[in-house]
Amino acid sequence: MKALSGISLNAKISLGVAGVIMMTFFAVQTCIVFGLCKPTLFLAKFGWGCVVFFMPPFFKVVSEFINNIKTREEKVNSQLAGISRSNLVVTLTMDGHIITANDNFCNLMGCSESGMIKRPHHQMVSPEYAKSKEYLEFWETLRRGESITGEFERIAKDGSQRWLFGNYTPIKNAKGKYDTILKIATDITAQHEAEDIVNQKNSYLEHAAKILRHDMHSGINTYMPRGLGSLKRRLSEDQIKELKIQAPLKMLEEGLKHTQKVYAGVKEFTNLVKEEVQLDTKVLDLKSILKNYLNSTSYTKQVVIDELIECEVNEPLFCTAIDNLIRNGLKYNDSSTKTVMIYMESKDTLCIQDNGRGMSQKEFTELSKPYTRKKDQRESGSGLGLNICIAILREHKFTITAEKINPGTKIKIKLQ
Repeated sequence: MKALSGISLNAKISLGVAGVIMMTFFAVQTCIVFGLCKPTLFLAKFGWGCVVFFMPPFFKVVSEFINNIKTREEKVNSQLAGISRSNLVVTLTMDGHIITANDNFCNLMGCSESGMIKRPHHQMVSPEYAKSKEYLEFWETLRRGESITGEFERIAKDGSQRWLFGNYTPIKNAKGKYDTILKIATDITAQHEAEDIVNQKNSYLEHAAKILRHDMHSGINTYMPRGLGSLKRRLSEDQIKELKIQAPLKMLEEGLKHTQKVYAGVKEFTNLVKEEVQLDTKVLDLKSILKNYLNSTSYTKQVVIDELIECEVNEPLFCTAIDNLIRNGLKYNDSSTKTVMIYMESKDTLCIQDNGRGMSQKEFTELSKPYTRKKDQRESGSGLGLNICIAILREHKFTITAEKINPGTKIKIKLQ
């Protein structure tokens, strides 16, 4: 009936009328042949008149019907060709031997089409998997007529690993029995390799985080403070003046304090990422905590902090993130008088504005990605990195955007 959907209404009516009259004619002729009624000139003329009159439209409708079937067949073949061009298409027997394989699949597996035909499926999986209960259940499921969709590891001719995402669908023959399996898949090997690289880097970061949380803790919070304190106790004020080490000692003290604050922020963040703790927040005066944090830095005089609001934050994490944004504004800055201003643009929007080179939202988004640097960045990075700063602010449910101004960049943090 679907094939009739492409035929015009007039043609359908003609087909119906012609069919009824022709059936009537053939019924009358049958009755005459079997002696059920007497032949008359009227019946003969009526019958043959119907044939002459209705046969042309009848054949026209039949022709239209056949053309409609051909059109649909061509459309289906075109769709199948499109699927084959952009996907990996394979047909298999129910016992797992390849019947057909398109060029995409053959090229991926490093084998010619002739070499692929009749090849057992188990030769394209690892020996361990081929012997496993899971692989046996895979084929039992298909033989029951059930489809399977998912990610599949396959082994190419050269022994290399390939990853596919696809679907195996059992197909019935004319007798209603499953005799063929159709597989349509896409190659996701590159995606898997990228995920492996990310997982490897994450393992490195996890290892670095462990060192940071445990090994560096002793140095920053125990050995360095003790050593500096011991040095100051052994030297009198006169000796310190005589040796002219007042400034270096002060720099060491301030540097140690700042390092301890950064360490506390990083430790808090790594614990948060590992879900070892929940974000601990308090309502604090932002100006007060930022000034206290920046007092131990060498660039505190380059930062102007206007009146800010009170807000619920995690002090070490929030201050560490803002500090990193401040240092970026000073670092990528060619001005003779580098400055960063922190102020409230509105009642819920905190701004960090510098007079440096400037950065658009597009550049900001790109640099927010892990392992990304500015093209002109020659210096080694310090602090948490922009992507982690953004992650910290998002953990606070804040949003952050960037706007390129003349000169510099305006970072906007929506606090509520």
